[in-house]
Amino acid sequence: MPTISTFYGILIRMFFNDHPPPHFHARYGEFEVTLDISTQEILEGQLPRRALNLVQEWAMMHKEELLENWRLCREKALPSNIEPLP
Repeated sequence: MPTISTFYGILIRMFFNDHPPPHFHARYGEFEVTLDISTQEILEGQLPRRALNLVQEWAMMHKEELLENWRLCREKALPSNIEPLP
């Protein structure tokens, strides 16, 4: 699973050829969450509130890039890195 961004100790990843809906995975320490790209809603798992807020903010800023990476991963192509939060 490629890591496409890292910030504040949070790893953002996508699986190759993953199941719908378009989503990404965020890991922070022992916590992991799967978030819908379109809505930034949690599909599975949990993160501490502060980490979740950062991930959702980042996802809103990079929605189009995330959707493009989702398309690439579905085609088993390497996704692009996305800028972290400043």
